[in-house]
Amino acid sequence: MSDIIDISKKLLLGCLGAKPGEKLLVLTDDYKEDLAEHLYKAGQELGMISMFFKIPALSKSGEEPPEAAAEAMKNSDVVICITQHSLTHTRAKKEAAAAGARIATMPGITKEMFLRGAITADYSEVEKLTKEIAEILTLGSSVVIKKDGYKLEMSIEGRKGIESTGRYLEKGQSGNLPSGEAYIAPVEGSAFGDILVDGSIVGIGRLKSPILLEIRKGLLTDAQGEGAGEWLEMLGSSNTARNVAEFGIGTNPNAILSGNILEDEKILGTIHVAFGSNNTFGGKVSAGVHMDAVVLEPTVFIDGRLIMDKGRLMV
Repeated sequence: MSDIIDISKKLLLGCLGAKPGEKLLVLTDDYKEDLAEHLYKAGQELGMISMFFKIPALSKSGEEPPEAAAEAMKNSDVVICITQHSLTHTRAKKEAAAAGARIATMPGITKEMFLRGAITADYSEVEKLTKEIAEILTLGSSVVIKKDGYKLEMSIEGRKGIESTGRYLEKGQSGNLPSGEAYIAPVEGSAFGDILVDGSIVGIGRLKSPILLEIRKGLLTDAQGEGAGEWLEMLGSSNTARNVAEFGIGTNPNAILSGNILEDEKILGTIHVAFGSNNTFGGKVSAGVHMDAVVLEPTVFIDGRLIMDKGRLMV
């Protein structure tokens, strides 16, 4: 317990710039209550006004929390969301950041993840690489992803690359912890092709065998492979849920494939695509769901420039 509190204090100080007297909100649910208590106590020991708010477990990532929780987020200086399902791409998080809160989301994090892997990275180095990749995305207009003979293309023209560096020190900054990714909202309706997912998928976890995703006119039209049918049911059949919402590149060299998307999508040498909402980071779709899929060792071109060669970054 003391180890996790010590690590929590380091995260609050180094990643969120915590200061004595600031209002810290630790937002949690029944699944992550025990871990959240460590963060709450860490805040107390740092002299923060530490508050603990438990909500009912959400049914899926991207679902909005209760209104009372959203209001509490807006009225805090530092917010940590340590829940089973992700609040990263929600209106509540977006509005709290707009109100000036510094926010870290930690969906699905486990005790083991507190002690090893992505959370142990040198975040000053992660920050440098993440900013570089985000800038490439911002300046880019088209993405091509190749893997095992399959190809997925999409437009990112006019969209801004988002950096999730693991360091949220200024008002309104937010992202995951552990972190290390640069991502962008593709232009709606532009994605076309097929992509072989062989890492992990939200709702399934680490994949035993690859799942092939078919994408046409910006929408996920089919998925083939073990567990694909059940996963499509979880995602939902509406056009908003099937929207290609995100393209992201992992930038954390310490991240380990575990089946937990919070860490898996940060692995250096991977990319991920997500489906559902993207209105919180530059897109136009609000779906009440956001589900990511991680691809290991792909080849990626941006505006024809080779950015990643079978998992090796070329920047």
